Amino acid sequence: MRLKFRCAAIGTLGALAGLLLASCGGGGGGGGGAGVPIGLGVPAASAPAPAPAPTADPAPAPAPSPSLAALQSCGLPDFVQDTVTRVNQFRSEARTCGTTQFPAAAPLAWNAQLDAAAARHSLDMVANNFFSHTGSDGSTVGSRATAAGYTWSGVGENIAAGQESVASAMNSWQNSEGHCRNLMGANYKNIALACVRGGTSNTYSHYWTMVLATP
Repeated sequence: MRLKFRCAAIGTLGALAGLLLASCGGGGGGGGGAGVPIGLGVPAASAPAPAPAPTADPAPAPAPSPSLAALQSCGLPDFVQDTVTRVNQFRSEARTCGTTQFPAAAPLAWNAQLDAAAARHSLDMVANNFFSHTGSDGSTVGSRATAAGYTWSGVGENIAAGQESVASAMNSWQNSEGHCRNLMGANYKNIALACVRGGTSNTYSHYWTMVLATP
């Protein structure tokens, strides 16, 4: 099975610093699957209250669309918790990324806005059958995070294709210097991950986008 992964990071260094952009790319593989309460009130008046007018039964609320969550997680069980657990376990120890030593870093929290940004990019890669940090509309990880409503001071992105589980995608990134640097970024506070399955017309079976950011 063909596997692929890339990373990108954009950060600000101080209030007056400019943007720093770094990206890396490469191919490789990973193991583990190739690629609210209700209260009761007491009326204050002693006279009996008039009987309420009959009302129609409320229309049932539409069921949440499980397909959307499944679509953005490749239907994998416990997707969010699995992602957060694996990333934070990796950050909990000092790591060597390439030739650079990183101390243990604080845990990251899942963010719904970054989730939307990540899903947008994975869906785009599937719909247009490409693999790149640049969207089919020219968007970048920074512009996608901003469009999703996240005001960031630093943002990074890891992408992968072909891996079939969170574990295998993480394994690929952990063993790649640039991706490892993103995973260990001490300034990052939030994270999200999206996985979208490719179809018969796609080069890869799964398309992964991880976004890490600092508000």
